Amino acid sequence: MVKVSVPATSANIGSGFDSCGLALSLYNTAAFEEFDGVEITSSDGTFVPSTPGNLIYRTAKEVYALCGRPFHGLRIVQTNPIPMARGLGSSSACIAAGILGANALLGGPLEEKDILTFATKLEGHPDNVAPALLGGFVVSAYDEGHVYSLKKTIAPGITFAAFIPDFKLLTEKARAALPKMVSHADAVYNLSRAALLATAFCEERYDFLPVAAKDSLHQQYRLPLIEGGEAVFALADGLGALATFISGAGPTILSVVRTAEANVFFERAQAALESDEELAHFTLHRFVADNEGAKVV
Repeated sequence: MVKVSVPATSANIGSGFDSCGLALSLYNTAAFEEFDGVEITSSDGTFVPSTPGNLIYRTAKEVYALCGRPFHGLRIVQTNPIPMARGLGSSSACIAAGILGANALLGGPLEEKDILTFATKLEGHPDNVAPALLGGFVVSAYDEGHVYSLKKTIAPGITFAAFIPDFKLLTEKARAALPKMVSHADAVYNLSRAALLATAFCEERYDFLPVAAKDSLHQQYRLPLIEGGEAVFALADGLGALATFISGAGPTILSVVRTAEANVFFERAQAALESDEELAHFTLHRFVADNEGAKVV
């Protein structure tokens, strides 16, 4: 039996729309075994599809086809602490798990670049699958069917505060809220900040994040879909977060906090969530960066 661990991810990081992402210390696992048929279960009580339409199963089957190997079925046992449809990369985690699990069962015919390109083809864009597979902070571009990704290990000086609401927001709905065209000024606004964002992480100049994470392409259109979202932004900024942004397509909102100030930030943020009715449907979670990415364990 093969077991795979995959971290949660946060994509976009404000200005890095569909290109930047980071891996967080929350992990789904999936155990794989070749089996004559379909047997898919959850070890933690989370509902998972038990049919061939299950995303992990479907992905693994495609890997067998890609490698030209016969496929008869799988037994899969999933553990799913990454919440679904919350902007923390749950679908990317499934895709990464399916590819790595199948690749391990087949003896490892796919190399890292093949895995990343295939995962991006299945997901549609690399901003979640790249950090899920590689760990750390990752900037990616998808060009003519190939993925180009660069990873920066995240130093322990920053911690991440995830404000996770008790409702889902499907990526399709969040995508539909975006305009079909943007102005040249908005494009330049994000281009300059995304470049600054990548450099700030690479140089560990986190003092630049308050400017670098600003966005004009997607957050203003998605924030109205997140009840209480503006209040979370205001709360986190008021408590001294370096940056606050919608995680992926939402509805989770993620803040970057200096680790030295994290205890005070979390204590005060938790008190605010408990005392403000507008924020009562959010739960606060503390993560650090995962710098290893998905792996066979």
